[in-house]
Amino acid sequence: MTSEEPKPSHTSDQIMDWLEDSVSFLPSFLDDPYHSAEINGYPWWVESQDIGHDLIHTINTSVYSPSATAIATTTSPPNSTISNHLLLPNSSRKRKSVDGPIPETSQYHHNPRRNHGRQTNQAEDGNAAVEEVVAIRKPVGNKRNSAKAAGYNCNNGNNKEGRWAEQLLNPCATAITEGNCMRVQHLLYVLHELASLSGDANHRLAFHGLRALTHHLSSSGSSPSFSAPVGSVTFSSAEPRFFQKSLIKFSEVSPWFAFPNNIANSCILQLLSEENDRTRSLHILDIGVSHGVQWPILLEALSRRSGGPPPLVRITIIAGTDQNNDTPFSKGPQGDNFSTRLLCFAKSININLEINRLDNQPLQNLNAQIINSSEDETLIVCAQFRLHHLNHNTPDERTEFLKTMRKMEPKGIILSEKNIECSCSNCGNFASGFSRQVEYLWRFLESTSSAFKGRESEERRLMEGEAAKGLTNRGEMNEGKEKWCERMRGAGFVGEGLGEEAIDGGRALLRKYDSNWEMRVEEKDGFVGLWWKGQPVSFCSLWKLNVEGGHT
Repeated sequence: MTSEEPKPSHTSDQIMDWLEDSVSFLPSFLDDPYHSAEINGYPWWVESQDIGHDLIHTINTSVYSPSATAIATTTSPPNSTISNHLLLPNSSRKRKSVDGPIPETSQYHHNPRRNHGRQTNQAEDGNAAVEEVVAIRKPVGNKRNSAKAAGYNCNNGNNKEGRWAEQLLNPCATAITEGNCMRVQHLLYVLHELASLSGDANHRLAFHGLRALTHHLSSSGSSPSFSAPVGSVTFSSAEPRFFQKSLIKFSEVSPWFAFPNNIANSCILQLLSEENDRTRSLHILDIGVSHGVQWPILLEALSRRSGGPPPLVRITIIAGTDQNNDTPFSKGPQGDNFSTRLLCFAKSININLEINRLDNQPLQNLNAQIINSSEDETLIVCAQFRLHHLNHNTPDERTEFLKTMRKMEPKGIILSEKNIECSCSNCGNFASGFSRQVEYLWRFLESTSSAFKGRESEERRLMEGEAAKGLTNRGEMNEGKEKWCERMRGAGFVGEGLGEEAIDGGRALLRKYDSNWEMRVEEKDGFVGLWWKGQPVSFCSLWKLNVEGGHT
């Protein structure tokens, strides 16, 4: 990027006004980030009606609580096929109050070295975890003090010893795969006792994991005699105004998506700085999960560009597809349409903006005609956290999609994806894939708990409920950045290193958040990674056409 290009930061007066009570992190926000509705600080969010208190369906935080009777046994042998009637104790007697202490039955301390992928060790870990976690009290209600104490002092990090929810969920998934009915019953019972939406990351992970396991049993033909815990809410069930409010709030407190958005905007400006013809329009193909939150900052940066903004900025949004392919964070609620507000904001800063939205458009079918691309414009593809869903049955469909993108001859492709390293040799195994998703969800829940300072809020539950869809979405087969790099090269692209402005802007942005967040730059391929407590979360990369490679 040349020196005359503006940086996609939050430093100008106008964008600071747009983000006045959010990204700037004023002292009032640090004191109580949930006291006021900062949404009014966004000029593109001007609404005629107040947000009010009816923004989202009422959330029932209670979970199914079987009585504290002995666990029912079964006559099925340990390795028998799971029956259609998984029985848990279903007594009408009220369970012993969770306020009272639960006697500790074991002084066992889990040693992560014992689990080296062997199923026998997984069974031992699960048994020991059951003995250990019975001493853990389930959080009660929404008491502020208990939530704060348990919720945001999550210092477990990579210490598997403190992550008891995984020590219950993963052995349960293994038992389901092996058909060990009695063990499944035992672990589900304990999970029911400890799952909660109002506790720390472990209790929340147990809640969402229990829902996922119940869903898997039901969808695979088994019919458990108990209901999954209720209370989780996702994007599709949210009220549209609250949905947008939650996205903005989440960007204020967590870089989970704000960081990739910032890097993507920097890449777009970097590509434009290399364009000699300033009369060309800019066309952005938005295959992402920002739901409009990413674009006001980019538009403001374009308005400050030397020589003025492009004569026309077109954003073609590829909305989420159907419910059967509902990738986490990709599909907003019915009736959500940020276009009007974004168009008004663009007009206020003298940007000629055009927005086209393609609903229920399968990614596999995209082409230049569908997106109405022309040769007299600069086409940039922004793909964020959506391509890993193509297609979990035929991974090569991802490569075919990338080849289709290359035929459109874009100026560049910005690729951001989850960074889950796996060999993919066991992706078809439920227990193996579930374990990886559980570990990834742990990072989300722990970092979100820290971001919201352990406090309860409807915005937090909405984001966590949406993230948890990765546990039940069978399309969630992920590949690490090395595999994506291989696919991009095979499709006819070559990696392009990010400019200094993008790197510096990313570091500056992370300083606004929790100190456990980290940005790592890989000079070899130009990747920029987002890490939480030393563990990878996502990566961002920029790709151009490999003209010398002879691809067509």
